Amino acid sequence: MSEADGHAPIESAAFPVGRTAFALGFAGLLPQIAAALLAGLGYFSGGAIAVGYAALILSFLGGMWWGLAMFLRLGQGVVVTLAVVPSLVAGALAAFAFVHLPSALVALGSAILLTLPVDRWLTTRGLAPPNWMSLRIPLSVGLGSLTIIAGVLAA
Repeated sequence: MSEADGHAPIESAAFPVGRTAFALGFAGLLPQIAAALLAGLGYFSGGAIAVGYAALILSFLGGMWWGLAMFLRLGQGVVVTLAVVPSLVAGALAAFAFVHLPSALVALGSAILLTLPVDRWLTTRGLAPPNWMSLRIPLSVGLGSLTIIAGVLAA
């Protein structure tokens, strides 16, 4: 990678994700576990909470990508363009939940799973910390799966 292509590794991404971020990240699965349980018990609120939380976190992921893009001198436009997609998808699927909640949940869970290739791409370009994927894979698989499960249970 060279600085000319805008993807040179940056010093600030050289620091690994710390233990606190890992702990808080995994604690962030708890609301979706509770929502899926409520959906499984037949409470409509479980599915509604699951949609809101999944949409919130999907938007948050895009915000993280936006922040990482700020370390680029060149090529920033590509990353910030990718960074707005999660919020747009989250908003559209949250609105779709008013039409068919279970389908919206399955689509939101799938969208969360589909963030992983972008996370990997950011990591290979040196924008994300070296152990980024060891955080992102279990959290995205966990939240994506829980959201899909909530959709199945809400059906």
